[in-house]
Amino acid sequence: MTKPRIVFAGAILLAAAAAPLFTIPAGAQGSDRAKRIGGKMVCMCGCSQILTQCNHVGCTMSSAMLKELDRTVAKGDSDDLIIQSFVQEYGPAVQAEPPNRGFNRVAWFLPGVTLAAGLALVLFVISRWRRRPAMAAAGPDAPPPLSDEFLSRARQKADRETEE
Repeated sequence: MTKPRIVFAGAILLAAAAAPLFTIPAGAQGSDRAKRIGGKMVCMCGCSQILTQCNHVGCTMSSAMLKELDRTVAKGDSDDLIIQSFVQEYGPAVQAEPPNRGFNRVAWFLPGVTLAAGLALVLFVISRWRRRPAMAAAGPDAPPPLSDEFLSRARQKADRETEE
């Protein structure tokens, strides 16, 4: 085989191997409504990705869930009814975000409360640091000031050393 044929054969082989990565599972994107509802659910294969975005090659769980989603959308069920049917089948973990009711509201307001409390703590600490009095120049541990007699003797000694 010549070099161009080997390169061409390699490119075809690479394209064939990569094709499953770029294909959408059968029936996955039936309609905009199915995309919107699928965006509110998580693939239950364990990858924790949004159902319509699960990109595992050969993920049978997302394929089955997307087929079920397309079937229920085609029946004309409401969005809430479709999501509730998935919650009944797979449990509340199928929802991408917790419902805004009951104890789950903690998940909605706790990040904001935590941020506000942290900001308040930082501002409190900074204000305390700014109000702290300046350190005193002399204290009980400070060395005693030098006497004039000692300074004059030191200067005389320094003068004698420089003259020598």
